[in-house]
Amino acid sequence: MTQEYRVLLEHADKINPESAADYIQVGGYKGLEKAHSMNPRDLTDEVKKSGLRGRGGAGFNAGMKWSFVPQYPETKYVVCNFDEGEPGTYKDRIICQKNAQALLEGMAICGHAIGSNNGYIYCRGEYPFVVEMLKNAIGNAKESGALGEFNIEVRMGAGAYVCGEETALIESIEGHRGEPRFKPPFPGVEGLWRMPTVVNNVETFACLPYIMTNGADWFAGIGAKSYPGTKVLTLTGDIENPTYFEVPTDYLLRDVIYELGGGVKGGKKLKAVQVGGTSGAFIPPQNLDTPIDFDSMGAIGAALGSGAVFVMDESRDIVDIINRIAKFFEHESCGQCTPCREGTFRCKEIMERINTGRGSLKDIENLKVLARIMQKASLCGLGQAAPIPITSTLEHFEYEYLRKLV
Repeated sequence: MTQEYRVLLEHADKINPESAADYIQVGGYKGLEKAHSMNPRDLTDEVKKSGLRGRGGAGFNAGMKWSFVPQYPETKYVVCNFDEGEPGTYKDRIICQKNAQALLEGMAICGHAIGSNNGYIYCRGEYPFVVEMLKNAIGNAKESGALGEFNIEVRMGAGAYVCGEETALIESIEGHRGEPRFKPPFPGVEGLWRMPTVVNNVETFACLPYIMTNGADWFAGIGAKSYPGTKVLTLTGDIENPTYFEVPTDYLLRDVIYELGGGVKGGKKLKAVQVGGTSGAFIPPQNLDTPIDFDSMGAIGAALGSGAVFVMDESRDIVDIINRIAKFFEHESCGQCTPCREGTFRCKEIMERINTGRGSLKDIENLKVLARIMQKASLCGLGQAAPIPITSTLEHFEYEYLRKLV
């Protein structure tokens, strides 16, 4: 039977997540001690060797990302992306609530690797209760001396989905409107206040203490070879057990749903699964025997993304769901670039027409054209990913669109 393999959540609900002393009792901050015994280049190479890739959606090698940060100037920043704006996603909140000290330790490890004593956690605006908890955890860690010279501040967003994109997040921390920057330069060269900056996800940082304590080879040996380690997943929708799990990255999507999740609620048949949040592809039942790792998901046209798993039973109206998603993206577009600003509006407009029985075959063709343009020409991931739910359902569930046409 498929079971969890907990690393980040091993001590969940067993220790006080705000307490550095509790965390140290179960082995915490040993990873930071080891990191401080290494020179920054060797530390970065160790993270590269582990194969740790970003847990926020992009899947880029974390150590490689750090290596882009120049040795000079002296002022650099470590930024944690805790915006977590994907509907149905709450795994970063769980990590912070259950193991906050691991996040702080991971940020300090990164700080040593790039030569920074300055860290920021950018928290989703809807999480004020977690902000207070994080501030308490930071104060406790500083008071105990566990973080050394490394300083961390928490900044709250205002609820903008686009601020999950790292440069829009940086703009927001600086007090500007949350809009993506043109790249290059990338944040590693010119980020927060135009200084070199590493931006990683909560889950990515939280993996680092365990990599340092147990070794890169240990981490690389867990789960899929190309995307090693564990992944915290959140299950929502028509599922018997809607909660969170931590599993190795080579677990099959079918096992996540039917063994860990208990199957489709009420014994109904499965119609589709959306993985990676609202911007993720819709996966039909015939693709359930796919491992959850980043590359395997990509091979079927999907994305692991934020690790959100949204289950839909046979009674769900796919077109109506896509209509609601299109409205969400139209609302959340920052409007900075034309492909996204106009594309999300037109997608919403066409989906409303189809969903209310006023659409035509020409509308479906226009959706496909819009999707290609948005994915190629949008400035950031919002506009590039917004059409994915549409294109994936047109591929696997086009009959649901056709039956609503005039």
